[in-house]
Amino acid sequence: MPSPMKRPSDRRGKSSSTNSRAQAPSRKRSGAPAASTSSRTQAPSRKRSSAEATPARQRQPKQRRLDVVEPAQQVRLNKAIADAGVASRRRADELISSGCVRINGAIVVDLGTRVNIDDMVTVNGEPISRTKHLTYILLNKPKDVIATSRDEKGRATVFDIVRLKTRLFTVGRLDRNTTGVLVMTNDGDLANRLMHPRYGVTRIYRAALDRPLRSDHMRQIAAGIELEDGPTQPVDIMIDPEDRASVVLAIREGRNREVRRIFEHFGYEVKRLDRKEYAGLSTRGLKRGEYRHLTRDEVDELYRVVNLQR
Repeated sequence: MPSPMKRPSDRRGKSSSTNSRAQAPSRKRSGAPAASTSSRTQAPSRKRSSAEATPARQRQPKQRRLDVVEPAQQVRLNKAIADAGVASRRRADELISSGCVRINGAIVVDLGTRVNIDDMVTVNGEPISRTKHLTYILLNKPKDVIATSRDEKGRATVFDIVRLKTRLFTVGRLDRNTTGVLVMTNDGDLANRLMHPRYGVTRIYRAALDRPLRSDHMRQIAAGIELEDGPTQPVDIMIDPEDRASVVLAIREGRNREVRRIFEHFGYEVKRLDRKEYAGLSTRGLKRGEYRHLTRDEVDELYRVVNLQR
């Protein structure tokens, strides 16, 4: 019986077809000459029973998109609300405490409550989605833009540039005058690991100082210095040989204004600061104020960097 046609993506069909061709080894008859390969005379074929017939090709289930994540069997209520894009976890706790959240019609105020996949969760009477659509944005942040969702002084924020219906948050922050790579997402698990010092995610900056950097200061910075909130980790640092006031350094922490404070420790003023890379991502091909969605390969690499399973 000819094997069924196989599609490239139908792996199970391919496996079934291969198995159906397996035959029992022939027994060698003593003293009998080997049969000629050109002979057309063959033993009469035995009709195969229905149990031995080649199994029909089964329809393969549609592959789940990698950017759509089904919720875990049971999660904390505030996480379910945050994953639905309704509010941050902190704001979700406030909504829960104020009696705005119901599970299967019953008001819940316990912040430790966990919910199952089939639970109906509503916030202010509106049901939330339990399937999370993940979004990953790379922005080339311009100067004079705040990396927060809103500013009390009414200044421009990165969310005035990236206008999406999906609720996003920034992975770490760049201060108002710092430019360059800024990742924005609603993937909380990935964002938390990217920002956590334990995973040593590399951030590369180029700083323009008000005067040339002294060699002894460079060596101290490379080894680690003492700041007001504790010692810094060793960093990779390089001075531009044609302009010793232009410095490139790679740090693996996410402390507030760390690069600026390192140079201020020695009395330097940072005139310009640009983040060139974050976890291997760069702004190559993006002008200031432009953004793009990360590719599937880039997201997979971020997961690999922080040892997170998809």
